Amino acid sequence: MRDEYRADLLQVNKLLVWMSEAVRAAMSRATNALLNADQTDAEEVIARDAEVKALYRLVEDKVYDLCARQAPVASDLRLLLTALHLAADIERMGALSVHVAKAALRRHPARAVPEPLVATFEQMGTVADRIAGKISTAISKLDVVAAGQLDRDDDAMDKLHTGLFAIMFANGWSEGTEAAVDSALLGRFYERYADHAVNAGQQVVFLVTGEALGNREAAE
Repeated sequence: MRDEYRADLLQVNKLLVWMSEAVRAAMSRATNALLNADQTDAEEVIARDAEVKALYRLVEDKVYDLCARQAPVASDLRLLLTALHLAADIERMGALSVHVAKAALRRHPARAVPEPLVATFEQMGTVADRIAGKISTAISKLDVVAAGQLDRDDDAMDKLHTGLFAIMFANGWSEGTEAAVDSALLGRFYERYADHAVNAGQQVVFLVTGEALGNREAAE
């Protein structure tokens, strides 16, 4: 019976890793769709979001079932409660990837990003991929070092987000108001993606150390 319980706890961890890998792939493909007007990638991100949501429900169901059947305490209870928070943040990362993909489709066959902002969004995509990779590592290996590095990566994303507005508000901006509004929303999606990742990293630190860290506001 105890072996089955341990296997169930391990399964919760595996589900979270699968979720984190899925949202990493989703944002990577969404960024490609955004920068290259790739309809196939955009549609694939939207279609596969159902898998992320299904994994989220599996985590919830597994946690509630284990709490009901096993009445976990101490570190086991912390693991299960943390899993719920992790799953929620990762699910939101997936949803934000979908928003990026939908933005790409709205402008198809044209590229959704105006030329002056292409380099910025390329860098945002790179940072987002790095962040999501660290989340997978942090969860799979309970790596507090990887989790702790997310604040620094989030600072890099925030800097890019600020730079986005600097370009749009400069005197030389000639892409129009609509392009500026669309780009501002897209920048927000990437910035929130990073915020949710930081929250997830804080949950991993709490799981390993038992020390609670204040989560950032990461409402979409």
